[in-house]
Amino acid sequence: MRVSDRLGFEFVHSQVAGPKHSPTVRVFIDKPGGVTIEDCSIASRAVEAELDADDFIPTSYVLEVSSPGLERELFSIEDFKRFVGRQAKVRIKSPVNGQRNFSGEIVSVDDGDVLFADKTNGQVRFPYKIVQKANLLIDLEEEFRKS
Repeated sequence: MRVSDRLGFEFVHSQVAGPKHSPTVRVFIDKPGGVTIEDCSIASRAVEAELDADDFIPTSYVLEVSSPGLERELFSIEDFKRFVGRQAKVRIKSPVNGQRNFSGEIVSVDDGDVLFADKTNGQVRFPYKIVQKANLLIDLEEEFRKS
């Protein structure tokens, strides 16, 4: 069982960056309502204990645990499904109708395809497998209304 599952967090993504002799391990977690600094601290201690117990990284390392942020990156087709109806920015590997960059709303996800309402060119459909990078976009007016 993952550390995040045991603690009740969603594991979003991890990455290792920097030099091999002293890498930085970044772990992104989430939960409904967002994560707090205390959540990150709890997860950090648990992840560190797990990494050290397994000697997963044999050198010294820096561990960073954080939320994915308001404009979180979308790493899977499941992320696209979860955020249907939300604003996003998407870059794809090969052009569709001559376009590779889209900004607008995720309309639906069906059979491995994403239907996207681009602000410039209207609705476009592309296979998820050609997504190079995608992030949610934040509507600041909407965020301020929530406060």
